[in-house]
Amino acid sequence: MKYQGSCHCGDISFTAEGELEQVIECNCSYCSRKGHLMWFVGRDKLDVTLKGSMSTYRFNKHVIDHQFCPRCGVGVFGMGKMPDGTPMAAINARCLENVDLASLKHSFYDGRSV
Repeated sequence: MKYQGSCHCGDISFTAEGELEQVIECNCSYCSRKGHLMWFVGRDKLDVTLKGSMSTYRFNKHVIDHQFCPRCGVGVFGMGKMPDGTPMAAINARCLENVDLASLKHSFYDGRSV
């Protein structure tokens, strides 16, 4: 299934394709402050459209590119690799349109311990 999403101001919009059955909540210092609920898809399943610009934030081991809108400040997704090296995108499910987040399975990841 294809899902539409965007930042708050609309400068970053995207479509993501996959089965959205669960989201992951991470307790690392970044995610816990931002409140992201992540849905992982292959990077080839993410199509991004920019009307403005997109900024990147990296921290800790610098292996994830946390992408956000410099105009409205919303973090839309992160780009990284799965443990096997497959390129992936961690979509912030809170940016998806017409998705009932309460109906999805929520899993927790202990990012603080990594």
